[in-house]
Amino acid sequence: MEIKTKEYRVWREEATIHYEGTMRLSGTEAYAPILELMGDVLKSKPETIVLDVTELEFLNSSGINLLAKFTIEVRNQPDVGMAVKGSTRIPWQSKSLPNLKKLYPAVELTIN
Repeated sequence: MEIKTKEYRVWREEATIHYEGTMRLSGTEAYAPILELMGDVLKSKPETIVLDVTELEFLNSSGINLLAKFTIEVRNQPDVGMAVKGSTRIPWQSKSLPNLKKLYPAVELTIN
């Protein structure tokens, strides 16, 4: 499954969800299709879900909230792990992604 607009693209490869572009969607409802894609990956109960945001230039507060809610959903599935890949060249990632570890300490966070 892939969600693609002029501004951003979200797609999955096995248990890895890739995000790229600029996501400035207005509120929770606008992020619903993306959450559905993420939920489909979680329902497949992979050993580890990987969120790869290394190419996501911008994510607004509603999108960060989406990542936080999803992190909590994964935390509630004891047989599913989670890893997040970010980039130090994108300022919001170094600032916001470490907060996911506060919600779920077992998250493997890699920011290169």
